Amino acid sequence: MHPEDAPRTPEAGRIRTAPRICPLCEATCGLTLTIEGTRVTGARGDRDDVFSRGFICPKGASFGELDADPDRLRVPLVREGGAPREASWQEAFALTAARIRPLVEEYGPQSVGVVLGNPNVHTMAGALYPQLLLGALGTRNLFTASTLDQMPKHVSSGLLFGDAFAIPVPDLDRTDHLLLLGANPLDSNGSLCTAPDFPGKLRALRRRGGTLTVVDPRRTRTARLADRHIPIRPGTDALLLAALAHVLFEERLTDLGALTGQVEGMDELRDAIRDFTPEAVAPACDMAAGEIRTVARELAAAPTAAVYGRVGSCTVEHGTLASWLVDVLNILTGNLDRPGGALFPLSATDRPPRIPAPGKGFRLGRWTSRVGGHPEAKGELPLAALAEEIETPGEGRIRAVIALAANPVLSAPDGDRLDRALAGLDFMVSVDPYLNETSRHADVVLPPPPPAQSAHFDFAFNGFAVRNQVRYTRAAVPLEEGRLDESEILARLVLAVGGMAGVSPSAVDQMAIDRTLARAVTDPHSPVHGRDPEELSALLTGASGPERQLDLKLRLGPYGDGFAAGAGGVPEAAGVPEAAGVPEAAGVPEGSGVPGLRLERLLEHPHGIDLGPLRPRLPEPLKTRSGRIELLPAPLAADLPRLRAALAERPAALVLVGRRHLRSNNSWMHNLPALNGGSNRCTLQIHPDDAARLGLKDGEAVRITADGGALEAPVEITDTVRTGVVSLPHGWGHDRPGTRTSVASARPGVNVNQLLDGSRLDPLSGTAVLNGFPVELSPAAPTL
Repeated sequence: MHPEDAPRTPEAGRIRTAPRICPLCEATCGLTLTIEGTRVTGARGDRDDVFSRGFICPKGASFGELDADPDRLRVPLVREGGAPREASWQEAFALTAARIRPLVEEYGPQSVGVVLGNPNVHTMAGALYPQLLLGALGTRNLFTASTLDQMPKHVSSGLLFGDAFAIPVPDLDRTDHLLLLGANPLDSNGSLCTAPDFPGKLRALRRRGGTLTVVDPRRTRTARLADRHIPIRPGTDALLLAALAHVLFEERLTDLGALTGQVEGMDELRDAIRDFTPEAVAPACDMAAGEIRTVARELAAAPTAAVYGRVGSCTVEHGTLASWLVDVLNILTGNLDRPGGALFPLSATDRPPRIPAPGKGFRLGRWTSRVGGHPEAKGELPLAALAEEIETPGEGRIRAVIALAANPVLSAPDGDRLDRALAGLDFMVSVDPYLNETSRHADVVLPPPPPAQSAHFDFAFNGFAVRNQVRYTRAAVPLEEGRLDESEILARLVLAVGGMAGVSPSAVDQMAIDRTLARAVTDPHSPVHGRDPEELSALLTGASGPERQLDLKLRLGPYGDGFAAGAGGVPEAAGVPEAAGVPEAAGVPEGSGVPGLRLERLLEHPHGIDLGPLRPRLPEPLKTRSGRIELLPAPLAADLPRLRAALAERPAALVLVGRRHLRSNNSWMHNLPALNGGSNRCTLQIHPDDAARLGLKDGEAVRITADGGALEAPVEITDTVRTGVVSLPHGWGHDRPGTRTSVASARPGVNVNQLLDGSRLDPLSGTAVLNGFPVELSPAAPTL
C-alpha cells in the first residue's frame, strides 16, 4: 500500500469501525470490524453489504482473534544449522535469489516445483502473482489444492463448454427445486457456489414451497433441512446421476427449452448411458430403483430446478464423470442458463461478452508428469504426485519447491512420504503466516501480514457468485512497521527467482499491466482496440500496483468504462448484440448510480455495488470447437466403461468419508481457541450397528487401517452416519515437531490423508480419492 493511502494511525484507545470482506471461506461475507487503535477487537456482519446483508458465521466472528494470533510469524525466517532463525527481508530475498537461479540454470526450469494452497484464492496477491511467478521460472511443475478438491468440475466444464472456468452455479434465490449431492453448505458455507447465508437461502427455498433433496451418506445439518435425504453409498454419485439421465431419456422427460440448437451429442449420450438403468444402479448405490425414478420425475416436473454437486461427489473415483453428469441433468431438463436453474456468473473482472463463435476448446494431457505419467489438467499436475517427483532420481527431478500458502503435508495423501521428500530438497521457500507442518521444511519463510492489514478483492469467488456484484475493501489498519504487504512479497519473489533481484517490485505490477494492455489493444473485440497502451496505462488510478491492476481489470471488464470517460457499460466497440443472449450493454443495472465501472467508482461504494441477478448468457460463454455444448466429449465417453464396470463391483464392507466443520476451513484455522472446540473435533463417527458389530465403544480409541497405513482416533457413535460408512474430518494431524502452532498442537487430532498412499486418483482430473475408500477398524491396543 502507498504510504499516502494507508489509514492514519488513530490515537491510542480510539474506537472506530471499518468494512472488510471476510477471507475465511468462499461465502465472502461483508464484515464490520471494530478497531481500537490498530487492533481488531470485534467483527460483526455488515448489514449494508450488498451481497451478504449482515450474515456472519463463527469463522467471520473470529476475525480479530485470527488477525492477532500470537503464533503468526512477523518477520522472515531462514534456515541456519538445521533450525530457522529470524532474518531481514533483504536477507531472505537475497538467499532465495542466490539459491533458486543456480538450480534453474544448472538443472533447468522443471527442477523447481510450485505448490499453491487453498488460501491463495482468498487474497488479492494470490490471484495476481502466481502466474507471473510461473512465468519467471519457466516451470510446468505446478501442483495446487484443486486436485484435492475441485479439479473434476474444471475438467468437466472444460470438456462440456470449452472453458474450465465456465462453471454454472445454482440460482439459489429463484429455483423451485434443488438436488444437492456431496455438499453440506450449512457447515461449509458452500463451494464453487459463492453464496453468503447459504443456509438462509435453503430455508427460503423451503418457505416458498420449493423442494430440497440432499444426497449424502451422512445426515448432515443440510440433510436434516431437506425434504428428502438419500443416504447413498459413498462414491456412487456418478452411477445415480447416470441413472437419473437414463430415466429422463427413457420416459421422454428431456426438454432442452431455450438450449435447443445449442447442444450436440444427444443421441450419442442416450446410447452411452443405456446400461445405467435404475434397476442396474440401485444395488451399487444402495437405493431403491423406484426412488431413483421418483427423483428424476420430480426434477423434470419442477417449474425450475438446479443440480449441484461438490466435494463429496468430486473427490471420489468417478469425480469427473459425476461433475459432468450434474450439468448433463441441468441441460436435459432445460435448466442450464435459465433463471431458477444453473447460470453462468459474470464477474466485474471477467472479460467482456463477445459475439459467440467457436473457440479453441479444452485439452487434457498436453504434458505429463515425469515419474507417474499423470496428464496435466488445466496446467496442473496431481498434488498426490509431488513426493515421487522429488524423490525419484533422474533428469527433471524437482530439487526446489516454492509453496504459497500451502500445507500439503496435511492436505495431500501420504503426508509422511511428502514430509520425508521435502526434507530432502536442495532448497524450499514458503510464503506462509505460520510455521506449520509444511513450512517447517523451508529454507526461507516469508510471512504475509494479518488480513486486517491487507486490501481485499475476490477475483476468484466473484466468478462463482450466485448474484453479480463487486466489492473492494482497503486495509482496515496500517501495515505494521517492518512488515511487507503480501503483494509486495510475491512481487519481490518473482524478481528474485527471475534473476531481477534489486529491481523495484512496482516493475512487476507494471509488467502485468503492460502485458494485459498489449493483448487488449490488438483484440478487435476489445473496447480499447487500436489505442496506445502507454496512454491507457497512464490513465490508471490506484495507490499501489495491485490497485492499478484492479483498476485495469475493472475498466476492461463487462461493466467497465472501457477507458471512455463517462461511458456506461460496454462501449459500442465491444460489438455484442443483444441477440447474442447478453443483457443490453452487459453493464451496470439501471439505478446503480455507476456510469461505468473503474476503481474510483468502486471506492465510492464501500459496501459494494449490486450488479443484479444472474442472467442467461449462452452461447457467449462457450469456447468449444463446435461453438455448442458438447454433451459427450471423447475423454468422458472413454471413461464410461470404467463406470460401467462399477455396476458389478462388490462394495467394501466399510468405507470412509470426510466431513466439514462450521468452525474450520481445511488445516489453516485450527490455531484459534474460538474455533478449536465444540463440534469441531477429530473423531471417527460410526453408526451404532457397525460399532456393536466391531465391539467399539463411544470415546474409546479405534485403529483405522487403509492403503497408506493406520491411525488411531476416538470413536463417536452416532446414527447421523449410515451403516457401512465411517467419517473422519480433514485438516488435522498437528503433532509434528518443529511447528509453531500452539493451539493446534495442543489438540492435534490425526491426519486422515495418511490413510492414503496416493495411488487412488480420478484418472481424468488427477484428483485424489479422499472419500469412499475402504478401511478396516479394530479396537486400539490399550496404552500401558
